[in-house]
Amino acid sequence: MTTTPYERPVLSRYLDPLELVWLATARRLGLTIRRDASIFSRTDGSGMLWFGPRDDLDEDDTLCQMLLHELCHWVVNGVHTFSEADWGFPLEDYDDPREYGCLRLQAWLADRHGLRGMLGPTGKYREYFDRLGADPLEPLDDGDEERAIVAIAARAIAEVQAPPYSPAIDEALAATAAMRQVVTPFLADYATELDDDTLPSLWGR
Repeated sequence: MTTTPYERPVLSRYLDPLELVWLATARRLGLTIRRDASIFSRTDGSGMLWFGPRDDLDEDDTLCQMLLHELCHWVVNGVHTFSEADWGFPLEDYDDPREYGCLRLQAWLADRHGLRGMLGPTGKYREYFDRLGADPLEPLDDGDEERAIVAIAARAIAEVQAPPYSPAIDEALAATAAMRQVVTPFLADYATELDDDTLPSLWGR
């Protein structure tokens, strides 16, 4: 019998379900996500949002968490900043109160679905995020700066519950929480495929 060479056609692409949900959410909000090895994160005001390649991220970084953080920047800076590079946020290395207001909004959104442990920011601002109490609008001290940060976050919380952010962000968070519920029964038997990897699954946070 003559054997004809066969090459299996590739008719679809597998994608982690969590990434699928958040890529779809980006599109619902008018954003297109791409990867770029030369940057960490960047927007140009046209709807393009670039993240660095996956290999440059920490083991607990996800597209979900990074996109949520960028969306929180958009909310904090105002809906009109969609058409501004980096949401109109200066990239100089100083501590803008809006960054901390963004973190409080991120905690508030995650808390609505019990996801704060999974959806913290990456980088140096994680320290502030992890200091926040059960109420994301509770100041850490009595200083003027904290009062200003809380006011920024409170305004953002009101904004995020209206279009264009709602219902897209909340639906994505609800889907993320539902996925965690599905995988939770498997976590006790989870074993990594990587040698000498002792990190537990992020789904257990």
